[in-house]
Amino acid sequence: MTATAIRVLLVDDDPLVRSGLRVMLDGHALPGDGTGPVRRIQVVGDAGDGDEVPAAVAAGRPHVVLMDLRMRRVDGVAATREVTSRPDAPTVVVLTTFDADEHVVRALRAGASGFLLKDAAPEGIVEAVRAAADGDAVLSPAITRRLIGIVRGDGAGPVDRRRAARARLDRLADRERDVAEAVARGGSNADIAAELHMSVATVKSYVSRLLRELGLDNRVQIALLVRDAAD
Repeated sequence: MTATAIRVLLVDDDPLVRSGLRVMLDGHALPGDGTGPVRRIQVVGDAGDGDEVPAAVAAGRPHVVLMDLRMRRVDGVAATREVTSRPDAPTVVVLTTFDADEHVVRALRAGASGFLLKDAAPEGIVEAVRAAADGDAVLSPAITRRLIGIVRGDGAGPVDRRRAARARLDRLADRERDVAEAVARGGSNADIAAELHMSVATVKSYVSRLLRELGLDNRVQIALLVRDAAD
């Protein structure tokens, strides 16, 4: 079978981290189901600070950006916001040494689709790249719950937040609401497809429609909205 590549850009201010990720990821073959082409990860570039990211994205046209948060000149939040505002933006996964803190929340609000601990096992990092390329959130339900707790530490009160969330979800068609609730349960595209008896392509289409109709940037924000409406 013809191999296809998932193009990845590495962003971290530590050259040793970038080098280690490149060795781990570049050329790694992803297990398939035997029905489609073999996929390999291709590292198309790296950047040592956030101000280098726009040019690196333009040059490498990555599908996935692994983004450090704390950098000297331009941090990962600002770089994420710039990248995800582009047409045909790559998926951004935040790299962090912390489990879930306010910097991660800011990055998710800026458009990142999940986050990954720098000390994650190699197989976890490879799986995160695959999930991001397939449009799945790189977050476990447990981590999502912790993030919700951080987000709820500020902003509107619970009653106002619940009312606003319900008003936004009430605009959805029944099937759109089903998909939104499945996303909030942490399901991958394949999980949701099996649960709701859809094709994976149809699930992806629904998720894209939800993001557009709800004015959100990523699946985690869908999950937060559904959880707000349920409380």
